[in-house]
Amino acid sequence: MDLRYGMNPQQQAADVAPVRPGRWPVRVVQGSPSYINMLDALNSWQLVREVSRSLNRPAAASFKHVSPAGAAVAGPVDDVTAELYGVHQDEVGALTSAYLRARDADPKCAYGDFAAVSHPVDAELAELLTRVVCDGIIAPGYAPGTVGTLGKKNGRFLVMEADPAFVPPERETRDNFGLRLAQQRDEVPLAAALLENVVCGALPTTAADDLLLDLVVLRYTQSNSVCCLRDGVTLGIGAGQQSRVDCTRLAGAKADTWWLRRHPAVRALAFRSDVRRQDRINWQIRFIEGDLTPDESTRLSRALSQPSEELTGGLRADWTARLKGVAFVSDGALPFRDNVDHAHRHGVGYVAEPGGSIRSAEVEDACREHQIVLARTGLRLFHH
Repeated sequence: MDLRYGMNPQQQAADVAPVRPGRWPVRVVQGSPSYINMLDALNSWQLVREVSRSLNRPAAASFKHVSPAGAAVAGPVDDVTAELYGVHQDEVGALTSAYLRARDADPKCAYGDFAAVSHPVDAELAELLTRVVCDGIIAPGYAPGTVGTLGKKNGRFLVMEADPAFVPPERETRDNFGLRLAQQRDEVPLAAALLENVVCGALPTTAADDLLLDLVVLRYTQSNSVCCLRDGVTLGIGAGQQSRVDCTRLAGAKADTWWLRRHPAVRALAFRSDVRRQDRINWQIRFIEGDLTPDESTRLSRALSQPSEELTGGLRADWTARLKGVAFVSDGALPFRDNVDHAHRHGVGYVAEPGGSIRSAEVEDACREHQIVLARTGLRLFHH
């Protein structure tokens, strides 16, 4: 299989060959993938396949630069998401709901994403994909006519099909700077049994499902990473940071933004009809962040058909305090209690982490102080 180019356009076009001759885990149905497209496709497909098998529900992911911008299982589409994407929330099919929920987790970062779904693409999802800025999709199949629908979007929209029966080799290898690294593939099942060691509090089934989804998401997210998730939807993913508390603060800030997008003052922003969806999303987020430059303030005013209500610090604090029941998972041991203190500020009620840090007792004490349920998995999930 030929690739358009390597990691960057200046790197000569690469090719891909199966580790086992003749055994391809994926095939290109339409378009020509780049190196990063291929990495996104392989990682995102593994994520949605594992989520669907673990929770027995359709799953979707919105991937950017080899990490998920969002992931979700099928479920209710709230009125904010429905309005943004022009759908009737009571009429959305299961697979489309999973993708809408995944994409809306971080709609700013999902711009130009690579989509992955656990089940064959149907006509409803194909039609939706023609209306959003998405670069490609991977799925285990396509209903008749859907590839043709996706082909009308543009000539470079990438359509890939995964083989759900493919079993990868037990060992993985990677070449880097003249060295070949090899390791055993991480095949530890991510199942409810990992959450049985609850060291404080009581873990309800719904929260356990969210923590399990969290674990799968982090297995395919660039480390260090943490994830905030509620009701089967990622609210904030902090990925690729050198400090774990920076991951926590990043994920928490994204979760707050997701929640504040549901505030009446944000929903009341009256954009002119000619302002595009992505520009509306970006302006909503800048409005929420509240640190607009003078030039941005002017441009936002021009994008609105009427003046906006101020989102004061008091309104913001009152609204974010209503966010509760968030599940939080870390791919590595929490080294200090500051992660718990920050997580508490963003509505976290359930935490799962490997444990084993020299300060794990302090982490447990912090959970008890904040009345947060803590489960120790004993399993690290670094991904690089």
